[in-house]
Amino acid sequence: MQSTNEEHKDAMILVINCGSSSLKYEVYSMPQMISHGKGRVERIGMDIGNVEQKSEKGEITIEVPVPDHKTAFKYVVEAITDPEKGIVKSKSEINAIGHRVVHGGENYSESVVIDKSVEKAIQENAELAPLHNPANLTGIQEAKSQFEGIDNVAVFDTAFHQTMPPAAYLYGIPRELYRKYKIRRYGFHGTSHRYVANRALDLLYRSNVNTNLITCHLGNGASITAIERGLSIDTSMGFTPLEGVMMGTRSGDLDPSILLYLMDRGYTSAELNDILNKKSGMLGVSEVSSDMRDLKEAARKGNHQAQETLDVYTYRIRKYIGSYAANLVKVDAIVFTGGIGENNADIREQICERLENIGIVIDKDKNNSIPNGGEGIISSDYSQAVILAIPTNEELQIAVDTYKLVYNAEIAAFQK
Repeated sequence: MQSTNEEHKDAMILVINCGSSSLKYEVYSMPQMISHGKGRVERIGMDIGNVEQKSEKGEITIEVPVPDHKTAFKYVVEAITDPEKGIVKSKSEINAIGHRVVHGGENYSESVVIDKSVEKAIQENAELAPLHNPANLTGIQEAKSQFEGIDNVAVFDTAFHQTMPPAAYLYGIPRELYRKYKIRRYGFHGTSHRYVANRALDLLYRSNVNTNLITCHLGNGASITAIERGLSIDTSMGFTPLEGVMMGTRSGDLDPSILLYLMDRGYTSAELNDILNKKSGMLGVSEVSSDMRDLKEAARKGNHQAQETLDVYTYRIRKYIGSYAANLVKVDAIVFTGGIGENNADIREQICERLENIGIVIDKDKNNSIPNGGEGIISSDYSQAVILAIPTNEELQIAVDTYKLVYNAEIAAFQK
């Protein structure tokens, strides 16, 4: 590991989020936490793919064949080092690379510098995240090939939730299934929940030692997390990202017997998996769209199924907030983040509609004054808990973790 006693050593960190058919990236100066540009390679494995990059020097947009991730990384290097619109002059300016990794299982409760044992653990946990971990591992291997001699860091979506107690992560099934197959609640979106929790503390001038939070990451995927004194003690997503609140195309919580009922009527496990993950949620209930913008427009025009879908969505989120508030005993703040949480004041208001019963009161004027993607306090002055809208920034959190681990250096809070 590269380490230094110089607490404020400057470094350029490349952040990689490698999916099965896409590769997203961003370059940060640390410890200043300044983004110099970001991009994405999409449609990997297709005949024609897309490479897009935005930086201080301009935009790059090209269509090229991207048959595999190795080719995708080649385009990443070419884009970030482009003589006219690149982010760095050469790839030698990149000092370390941080990777989003979806599943760390029970192996990792924090981010870690990647070695052979970490790669092995990512591979072993691939059966728990078959669509994500293999792609994440491919991204790590290609990064090591393209950027030789520098440290790579894994930042796990599941790590933040490893502090949950058994009461929260154990299911009511035979314990043998947990021992044999590691069936338990893992939780996801941990990097996002951790980022907005820290940012909330900064905005409120509070410390995690005496602060309890409920963070709501609301996007096409959605999860709610209860955070007690800086530690995740419960979260809505479970063994997979399917459990929890209703999402864009995922069902969220449902009676397991429904699946047995449908299997008795001829549905296969593959068909049920497709239904629950790709055809349910807001899309399935509304029969309109999985996109919140489309649903709101349809509801405005009188589509009762669209309105019912919005009601189901906000009701289930409110129910999770209420249950976590009961378990936390004291709630100091509630945070809304993610594409829906950041950009829909009316949805935030609808979620908070009956939380007045437990002393949590939104201020409609403050809420509506926050621009889409903006940040600020949206609760009334007399609310027992502060309500905030905070844009998430998982890439910055990954860059911070990478810098801390590689340079053994602390970074100031996420103040803007």
